[in-house]
Amino acid sequence: MRRSRFTNLLVILLAILTPIAAADQSHPLRINAKLHTPFRFVAYGDTRFTDPSNTKAANPEVRQQLVRAIADAHPNFVTFGGDIAYNGDNPGDWQVYDLETAIWRKLRIPVYPALGNHDLHGDASVALGNYFARFPKLRGNRFYSVDAANSLMLTMDSSLDLLEGPQGDWLRRQLDHLSSRTDFVFIVLHHPPYTSSSDEKEFGGGHSARLSEQHLAAYLEERQSKMRPRIVVFAGHVHNYERHEHGGVTYFVTGGGGAHAYPITRAAADLFQSREINYHYILLDVQDRRLKATMNRLEMKDGIVSWTQPDSVIIPSSLSRE
Repeated sequence: MRRSRFTNLLVILLAILTPIAAADQSHPLRINAKLHTPFRFVAYGDTRFTDPSNTKAANPEVRQQLVRAIADAHPNFVTFGGDIAYNGDNPGDWQVYDLETAIWRKLRIPVYPALGNHDLHGDASVALGNYFARFPKLRGNRFYSVDAANSLMLTMDSSLDLLEGPQGDWLRRQLDHLSSRTDFVFIVLHHPPYTSSSDEKEFGGGHSARLSEQHLAAYLEERQSKMRPRIVVFAGHVHNYERHEHGGVTYFVTGGGGAHAYPITRAAADLFQSREINYHYILLDVQDRRLKATMNRLEMKDGIVSWTQPDSVIIPSSLSRE
């Protein structure tokens, strides 16, 4: 795939500047999405955009069908839970992202991504340069916030300390100074705080919840007990769909964006019990004081595409329960 000379120069320049920009987040980015309720957005991840002939890394047909379906849903924005590219330092993988998601840019659908481990594969400076070239509005920020009507979305980088250092300080400040109009706080990151998956890889893949994300969950649940807005967490990394609820916080695993999905042995506390692989995206409809989350599952068999909605939940804000 060919790119303009300008795009090549931009990627090189960002690769040089990114380590500086990523290291200095004393004034983290806050984006105003300029939305009013009701609005809708899509959460999903683990797409692994790469050469479509590489069917070992991902399922290109599934990946492309999901992109088109998301465009047809007309969300106000898309949030990625990471692993957008298969190898972050490979410019060809990002060119596939450019090509396959062109419909989103045509429809002016903003994308608010989180970094995944695959997005950082290889030379980290080059990988971050490729990443920020696609998302210039992030201005080199690896964690940032988005104001969306009655909601605040906090996008985190789970390759960095979550509760310590600049990112942890930023998280605490965000939660300490919520607007009185805030009904929901969305946390987006790559590695899941809760998952039915494990490192046993009994089905050919899987990941346990890491200590850093477990500590984040404990912190969020402690904060939830003292705050009015509801906290909802979106993560990926596990190539399936899960829904958990602990301490009033709802946790979604939404890693079914195209990287080869695998079945997992469901924990008893997993609110979505399924033996299936689940390629999917989550459609979130946000209204005043209530949020509806619907999992849209894609199945392709013998070239025939079918969609189902096997899981849906309404999450009220704290005010609606008083």
